[in-house]
Amino acid sequence: QVDLVESGGGSVQAGGSLRLSCVASGSISSAQAMGWFSQVPGKKREAVATIDGDGDTSYGYGARGRFTISRDNAGKHLYLQMNSLKVSDTAMYYCAARTMRLAYYDPDEYEYWGQGTQVTVFS
Repeated sequence: QVDLVESGGGSVQAGGSLRLSCVASGSISSAQAMGWFSQVPGKKREAVATIDGDGDTSYGYGARGRFTISRDNAGKHLYLQMNSLKVSDTAMYYCAARTMRLAYYDPDEYEYWGQGTQVTVFS
């Protein structure tokens, strides 16, 4: 069992930055894939950024060049540095983990989810 707890969301003006954190507890290590997903009401959860068991990262189209995903060596802390935020980044952001090494953009591939942290970007 893996428990995930996100923090770091909030309200920020467009152009600003936020750093999301996710603390993982239970049977998880850096050998497993994790990711950040966003969701707005009425829409499917979408991948923002992922990191696989080898530390390779991948970004959704809207996140490239602005967001950075990282993880500590133990695999217990996952981060998302969000820069140059846009109003369209407003969403609930979720931390996710899966038991396997490979990372996917499909949220259905992830077994464990946090409760989410709200990010609101205003103009």
